[in-house]
Amino acid sequence: MRWKVGLLTASDLGSRGEREDTSAQVIRELVEEELQGDIIEYRIVPDERDEIMAALIEMIDYYKVDLVLTTGGIGMGLRDVTPEATLKVVDRLAPGFAEAMRAAMMQRSGYGMMSRGVAGIRERTLVLNLPGTPKGVLESLAAVMEQLPAALNQLKGRAGEPEE
Repeated sequence: MRWKVGLLTASDLGSRGEREDTSAQVIRELVEEELQGDIIEYRIVPDERDEIMAALIEMIDYYKVDLVLTTGGIGMGLRDVTPEATLKVVDRLAPGFAEAMRAAMMQRSGYGMMSRGVAGIRERTLVLNLPGTPKGVLESLAAVMEQLPAALNQLKGRAGEPEE
């Protein structure tokens, strides 16, 4: 079975066509090759809370994706609002994923502690906020990739509790 994945980029420049979305390309490759998933919906929106929320809700409620990966908008800049939009949309948090991604980034650079990305669940869909750089995406997904199938299976009711 292949996972259905939504990919959402939050970028003012990208939404205006002024920047190539290289992080999304990295995510697409990792999803297809390592997760055995398919990107069934991909969007670039400006760093606007309402637009990010609307895109997340549509991907989850209409397209019924198993996983949404966001890229961009998780730093400390005034326009970085992806975590706030995600928190408005999810029903429950999955903090271990965000903690693991932040820890992986901090091993390379102290800048990792400025990542405000969150992870959460809406219905049966997992949402992960990733950095807006290809290197940050690689590090973050590498930190959680091994556990993603188990988490997605649990959300779909296909697995029991993880072994301790």
